[in-house]
Amino acid sequence: MKKLTKLSLVAMSTLLATGLSADTLENTKKQDFLKCGVSTGLPGFAEVGEDKKWKGLDVDTCRAVAAAVLGDASKVKIVPLTAKERFTALQSGEVDLLSRNTTWTHTRDTSLGLNFAGVNYYDGQGFLVSKDLGVNNATELDGATVCITAGTTTELNLSDYFKTKGMTYSPITFDTADQVTKGFEAGRCDLITSDASQLYALRTKMANPDKYKVLPEIISKEPLGPVVRQGDDVWFNIAKWSLNAMKTAEEFGVTSANVDDMLNSKNPEIKRLLGIDGKLGENLKLDPKWAYNIIKQVGNYGESFERNVGQGSPLKIDRGVNALWSNGGLQYSPPFR
Repeated sequence: MKKLTKLSLVAMSTLLATGLSADTLENTKKQDFLKCGVSTGLPGFAEVGEDKKWKGLDVDTCRAVAAAVLGDASKVKIVPLTAKERFTALQSGEVDLLSRNTTWTHTRDTSLGLNFAGVNYYDGQGFLVSKDLGVNNATELDGATVCITAGTTTELNLSDYFKTKGMTYSPITFDTADQVTKGFEAGRCDLITSDASQLYALRTKMANPDKYKVLPEIISKEPLGPVVRQGDDVWFNIAKWSLNAMKTAEEFGVTSANVDDMLNSKNPEIKRLLGIDGKLGENLKLDPKWAYNIIKQVGNYGESFERNVGQGSPLKIDRGVNALWSNGGLQYSPPFR
């Protein structure tokens, strides 16, 4: 009887998961907004601005998908999630898109019922220390106390790095990035470790940012990007190609300011991108102008990067590996054909 009950529960869970993933596109159209999970607050990626609206690189990914599906980038219900909550929220249907500085890993891609729809930011784990600590590189951190956000890949990366270097450390974990920052400023630990982009963001929120520095070492690969549930290929394709549309638009010089003029372009790929030629929208079960709506309302990838985390933002992060492939970076979209 117990075995039968257990099997029934498994079957019910499978049916529930299948039902959630069956037709996310139609469900989103029916409710007329996109449920999108983001960080609880990370400058440059997901934060509430002075106008009380959410903004950031990850939020722009949410807005891009809403523009593609609903024709309106503002039709997004933002759901702030901690690192520990994020995957459960996606699996359970609380959100239909997770756009929250989440690293694409083998385990997450193969055992959690998730699909990563691409990379919107290539990152790597680093260390933030007080200048008063008197260290200049990570090899001087033996015996340090480290503040970490629980439920992230940073914990395993940190352990691997210190073991490899023959060093020891004492971890102190917190549920949110804000708690990590407060613990660090209160002197509960010697340093913070996280994705380098997050460290730069956290430093801007500190009372005296100039008191701290990010060490030069990067100890991991952290490809961050949007995530959807497995089992719904149409929705997966929409999330994937919404991000690709922003990258391709930058590559071909199509911006939010000139996209209307570009409707007259003679470039075949631009014409396909903007829905003038071809059936790319039909293949995604979307309006032909799905990508036009993304570019017009959200902008291309370069526009989003610069205003949120680049030189037009307080973070002033260089493009680096997040430059387009044609400029020596890693950002790359498959062809629109």
